[in-house]
Amino acid sequence: MHILLVEDDALVASGIRAGLMTYDFVVDHVSTLQAARQALESVTTDAVILDRGMPEGDGLQLLAEWRRCGVETPVLILTARDAVRDRVDGLQGGADDYLVKPFDLDELVARLYALLRRAAGRSSGVMTHGALSLDPASRQVSVEGEVVALSRRELVLLEAFLYAPRSVLTADQLKDSLYGMNDDVESNALNVHIHHLRRKLGSGVIETVRGLGYRLGKPDEVGNSENRRTPSS
Repeated sequence: MHILLVEDDALVASGIRAGLMTYDFVVDHVSTLQAARQALESVTTDAVILDRGMPEGDGLQLLAEWRRCGVETPVLILTARDAVRDRVDGLQGGADDYLVKPFDLDELVARLYALLRRAAGRSSGVMTHGALSLDPASRQVSVEGEVVALSRRELVLLEAFLYAPRSVLTADQLKDSLYGMNDDVESNALNVHIHHLRRKLGSGVIETVRGLGYRLGKPDEVGNSENRRTPSS
């Protein structure tokens, strides 16, 4: 899943980015409010981590601007301002959650997963679709109870489909889930990852919607043992 990190402290941002990447998040970091505006316009992001104390002013100003424009992307405020009034202002100003520095990485990750679950209309942490199951916390995928080994990017791609099971996702949206803004991406990279998921999880796991993109297959076709091969086959 793609996270936009808006933080002006380079050391803090580096630590957050490195930590989140160990959980397979794709993280793009910007250090100014203007760069955050531009990033949100150019890349599909699943959640924003927003610092309040930015060089140009309070991050809440940008958040208010986004909400006025109809941006519904989940936003977690991450700040050193720990007064009750500050937290109330953040939540009433459009934030979906508020975490005070210093913080524990595990708590930040848990809060991000909670935001993503709510945005997807899910109540359970474990995502299921037919015989397929994915536990975001353990990063484990199984089909009919049998663990299936996926690469990091295959897992992230599957996660993107499971968070939007009824949506058609464009190639650009899927690439944003897999890669940062500055990553070099081969032209056929997405097709390769989709091919591998179909091979490991069944040919019906991902449907091609001609001219539009891709979507998750029907639940009864996902994980069909007749339509999948083990990695060695």
